[in-house]
Amino acid sequence: MGRIAILSQTVSDQIAAGEVVERPASVVKELVENALDAGATSVSVELEDGGRELILVADDGEGMDREDALLAAERHATSKVRMATDLIGVPTYGFRGEALASIAAVSRFELETAKPNSDTGVRVEIRGGRREAAIDAPRTRGTTVTVRKLFANTPARRKFLRSARSETRASVEAVTLLALTRLDVAFTLRSDGRKLLDAPRVASAAERLAALYGRKLVDQLLPVDHHDGYLSVRGFVQRPADARASGRRAHFFVNGRPFRDPFLVRAAEAGYRATIAPGARPSVFLSIELPGDRVDVNVHPSKHEVRFRDKMIVERAVTEAVRRALQPLAAAAVVEQGGVAIGPHGPTGPGIPTHDAVRTGQAVEGQLISGSLFGDDGSRQQAVGEPQELVQVFQTYIVFATHDGLVIVDQHSAHERILYEQAMRELQGTAAAGQRLLLPLTLDLQADELEAVERHNDLLSRVGFEVEPFGGRSVVVHAVPNPHPRFDARRCLEELIADLAGSRFGGLSNRLERFAATYGCRAAVKAGHILERSEMRELLRRLFACELPPHDVHGRPTIVQLPKRELERRFGRV
Repeated sequence: MGRIAILSQTVSDQIAAGEVVERPASVVKELVENALDAGATSVSVELEDGGRELILVADDGEGMDREDALLAAERHATSKVRMATDLIGVPTYGFRGEALASIAAVSRFELETAKPNSDTGVRVEIRGGRREAAIDAPRTRGTTVTVRKLFANTPARRKFLRSARSETRASVEAVTLLALTRLDVAFTLRSDGRKLLDAPRVASAAERLAALYGRKLVDQLLPVDHHDGYLSVRGFVQRPADARASGRRAHFFVNGRPFRDPFLVRAAEAGYRATIAPGARPSVFLSIELPGDRVDVNVHPSKHEVRFRDKMIVERAVTEAVRRALQPLAAAAVVEQGGVAIGPHGPTGPGIPTHDAVRTGQAVEGQLISGSLFGDDGSRQQAVGEPQELVQVFQTYIVFATHDGLVIVDQHSAHERILYEQAMRELQGTAAAGQRLLLPLTLDLQADELEAVERHNDLLSRVGFEVEPFGGRSVVVHAVPNPHPRFDARRCLEELIADLAGSRFGGLSNRLERFAATYGCRAAVKAGHILERSEMRELLRRLFACELPPHDVHGRPTIVQLPKRELERRFGRV
């Protein structure tokens, strides 16, 4: 007797069901998608014991007549696809014709449905994949699917289900994602008699997000609306300051279909580079729209994954969409100091210069021939119209009053952000001209440090370092940048080289950003440096001219505001 045999229909159906029905949430997802494809304006879900004992999904869609109801639970029965070419750009949630048959194969299944204006509906009952009854049933338009005793005939799979609470949470998540795609449909979900989700029809995505996740999260989100050729990216991303290491939500949709893609999550996080602290995970809700023939949704039995024809283009668009969404933070970071507005285009007001007074350094070893005060060049201008309210406290923070309270700026974090963005411009565009040293610096390096200098010498030169070999493991430095008068060129370069030797750089963009961030951190004015008022004034001017002034390259805040009302509350005035 041969060793190969054809599986029985019952066994093959149960195996096929395993590809589609992983857990109760899979059933909920498939049934709610069917309801949406049927034109429902209201969908309700009921669960018992996490979906083990009962899953009921009811809708007010167009329903089915008797003939279609009898075919609906057959394998590969679908109203969406007639030929292979229909799979290209399929616009509906369901199209495989596997869901109902797979669910019915591992449960006690009941389908009750009726067409609009029909005198009567039909109820189809299936047990373990075998139809037991098909009878007339009075009901209004729409469809109700009842699934009882999920996996009762496959106890091994039932045993591996998680706790009722975990399974319920997964079903809520499945309905939540679909609710984000259809604002014109009302969704409710009850579990063991408790209402866990209530999302009425709304006019905007923000309203739906508030209904699903709460107003607090919505207040932390920034809108996204980016177009790049044939595709667009819309949605919301979380403000960098509100990103946390846990509790984030990262949801993506393509042409109205939710899907999972860890690479797009990373692409979105790349848009936050140098704005969030290490380990922080911002929430993102992004919808990608593109022609149907540029995405394949038929790559996973449960439709959790998709395949893009131009994956790199999509990832790049997501990263750029997030970057552009964060840019308005710069425009919003405007404060008023002494009647002078400081914003993304610098200060405005009577007698405000473009640069403040500049000092000239002495010509000694490691010092510059000339230097500018937090400026881009060595030009000198007379400071006029300086506000008097600027105060430096703890030799670290710049404090001043506004009409609404107090503003506190961390001088190191602020200058770090300034130098990072300046370095990125120099690395990607016109290189900076280094300041010549009267007496060059000589550095003795370790082998890995010398290799790092050789590997990144082009980047070092673009920010102003002129470094060349000097025999053995020594290098000589003829020119250095001049980010501020207290700049310690030797210390900065030594720390920068050590960082380069110990870091691993990815692609070109990541390499440039990592280098710029490291340089900005090492070259910035430090806590403990005493600044004159003109220096503080110029530092603020340049900070608010940055694209993203609220955060340094590590994601820490550069600015903290203490509202006047909070001061009054603490002093008992309110």
